[in-house]
Amino acid sequence: MSTLFTFPGQGAQRAGMLHALPDCPTVHATLADAAAALNALQADVSNPASRHVQSLGSLADLDGATSLESTVATQLCLLIAGVASANAASDAGGAPDAVAGLSIGAYAAAVVAGVMDLEAAIKLVALRGGLMAEAYPQGYGMTAILGMPQSALEPLIASIHTPDTPVYLANINAPLQLVVAGEHGARHRLGALALAQGARAIREIAIAVPSHCALLDAPAETLRIAVQKTSLRPPRLRYYSASAARAVRDPAAIGLDLAHNMASLVRWHETSVLAWEVGARLFVEMSPGKVLTRLCTEALPDARTVAIDDTRLDTVAALMARERVRVD
Repeated sequence: MSTLFTFPGQGAQRAGMLHALPDCPTVHATLADAAAALNALQADVSNPASRHVQSLGSLADLDGATSLESTVATQLCLLIAGVASANAASDAGGAPDAVAGLSIGAYAAAVVAGVMDLEAAIKLVALRGGLMAEAYPQGYGMTAILGMPQSALEPLIASIHTPDTPVYLANINAPLQLVVAGEHGARHRLGALALAQGARAIREIAIAVPSHCALLDAPAETLRIAVQKTSLRPPRLRYYSASAARAVRDPAAIGLDLAHNMASLVRWHETSVLAWEVGARLFVEMSPGKVLTRLCTEALPDARTVAIDDTRLDTVAALMARERVRVD
């Protein structure tokens, strides 16, 4: 294995992200497919996900600053941007050897791996975002704790967490980059305590729901029922679950992983290290942004890491070709 495509999660979104994708026929075709799928879902009132997209308008307006205040719009944009940029990179340089997505990025990874088509993913992601937003419309979110190890943070979480002030460890993005999810007041108290105990910085993440913790168990179970009704295929590429921190091959198991990842701890650091140990040497981050590229650079200094947003497609193709030659 040589090339891994990575797909970012919520928090990486930015206004205009779909309009900033590479200007090439592959991207245009993917956006046209996405627009058709979104229009069809909006018209299909028999689908439970339809009500979550009725107010979103057309795909052309989906990545506007106001639209991205919606969890549903944000997650759809991340899905579509990930698939479109991966299709463009694959068209230029050939298919990757493996894929991995953080949170909502797992859905784009599943599409690129051939587990499901883009239309099916749009339906599931619209439902996913809607369920998450309805469960916690306000008062909850996520905070990054920088410069503090898990062993030091977990006792602080335990000292603050109560049924009325829930807060959970949500992401292990790097040994010293952790994310917590929960009620605003609990997160703010935890942040202050972490700073007093030696954390380097506290940063609010642009996510309005408490992802990757038990607070989303019920929405995840509802999504599981929808996933079970979706046609899933074995992956054509190695598919890494960032929840399980391992490769998953069985399509039913991938479906469960997708349904429950909103409520599962993200083990991104462990996943990227595993990919390296198995043979990934080129890590290419799909649109938008370069958060995962920075994490990989810190965790795996010997890896080649690039973000599609600031790398020409012909450069990505050349890097992928070089890796194939090295492996051969």
